[in-house]
Amino acid sequence: METIKKIDIHAHATPFLEYAPKNTVTGYPIVSPEQLIEMYDKIDVGTGVLLPLTSPEAMYEQITSSDCKYMAEKYKDRFVWFCNVDPRCADNTPNTDLSKTLNHYKSLGARGVGELTANLYADDPMVDNLFYHCEQCDMPVTIHVAPKFGGCYGIIDELGLPRLEKMLKKHKDLKILGHSQPFWAEISADVNDMNRNAFPTGKVTEGRIAKLMREYPNLYCDLSANSGRNAFMRDPEYTAKFIEEFADRLLYGCDICATYNTHQNQMNDFLNSMLEQKAITKENYAKIVRENAVKLLNIK
Repeated sequence: METIKKIDIHAHATPFLEYAPKNTVTGYPIVSPEQLIEMYDKIDVGTGVLLPLTSPEAMYEQITSSDCKYMAEKYKDRFVWFCNVDPRCADNTPNTDLSKTLNHYKSLGARGVGELTANLYADDPMVDNLFYHCEQCDMPVTIHVAPKFGGCYGIIDELGLPRLEKMLKKHKDLKILGHSQPFWAEISADVNDMNRNAFPTGKVTEGRIAKLMREYPNLYCDLSANSGRNAFMRDPEYTAKFIEEFADRLLYGCDICATYNTHQNQMNDFLNSMLEQKAITKENYAKIVRENAVKLLNIK
């Protein structure tokens, strides 16, 4: 099979591994860019999109926009970067002019904004304000959807993602990349409050994601992490149909956070096997693993 150098739409790393604290649950620190590149080489990833972690809910150590710029400059042939702006930053009001900060980072080369992990409602006035300024600055935003306030991270939404829909409808020119367990659980109509923050299994009955994708051309799907892997691998027959319909807005990602992660290998093998079995076309495979990211982020 001809190798296509993939683009990982969802990457995290620390430039100073020697200073990074360990995750208190796993006992592992976040990966360095050197470790990430080593893992990339095993799955034919040519470029990673570095996402800062700036909200306290989602981190053991802050990874700043400056850190990501620094790593992308150090390894210019392997990384590009997003900036990240917490909706509460500066004035902690819904009236803060976030365009000033976003345009600053954009002038330095930032391709987008995210990962948005602040534990606020998806239609909170401050989140709404951030979306407005991302739209004004023409910067796509990667979101992590959460099921509740507290005990997790990400912008909060209920079953069916009504608050996300409200934002998609209001900010029609803003490209939003959906991600996380509660987002991907909505691939199937059998999602409920008990399993939406986990990894539901079994055959898929068309859920909210497909309906939102049809209604809102500004919604994109970030396939990274176990959430994206599980959504695609639980029902390959449905996945083939989903890809056929939405191939132009699906973006391959890894979300590698530690050296013990293996989900990226499973997703890589799954997509390759779908191609080999002709369950998906070469054209759509190329769109997912590379071409959509090139187009969306203007990656050369």
